[in-house]
Amino acid sequence: MNDPANSARANNNGSSDETAFRGSGYSAVTSLPLSEEGTGAGGEQSIGTLARDATTHLSTLIRAELELAKSELAGEVRKGVKGSVYFVLALTVLAFSTFFLFFTLAEGLAQLGLWRWAAFGIVFLAMLLVAGLLGLLGYRRVRKIRAPERTIASLKDTRQLTHRHGHTDEAGEQ
Repeated sequence: MNDPANSARANNNGSSDETAFRGSGYSAVTSLPLSEEGTGAGGEQSIGTLARDATTHLSTLIRAELELAKSELAGEVRKGVKGSVYFVLALTVLAFSTFFLFFTLAEGLAQLGLWRWAAFGIVFLAMLLVAGLLGLLGYRRVRKIRAPERTIASLKDTRQLTHRHGHTDEAGEQ
């Protein structure tokens, strides 16, 4: 582990970056191969070796960029989750406080001269009506959700392109 590119650096807390990275659930990207294998007699590499190296470098670069995006996104998601806890708590308190609003409405109707049971029944029916209306609106919105057709088509095109290039490279090397 004398190679500085592959050695694990120590963090402030004494653990290594490699250990911390493994604990995060992501796999490490190997370093770019810098060997001279496939070199001809004059020190020049064959076209097949150059193509293989270019493909390996591109694949490693893409994997590294994907892992960088994953780690950045995971950090931002963690921040969002921590912040949203306060919103959930606020909504919970608001939800429990609506009981007092409806109780007050029912008592207000009773004070206007309705029987107490009728006042509470009217408030209950109003609550059911509002809940049904909101449920219907939610159902209509959810029903409009469609599959991401452009993304699916793009992924199919990419798959076909990579599949075709994979067969072309195999046939060219043989």
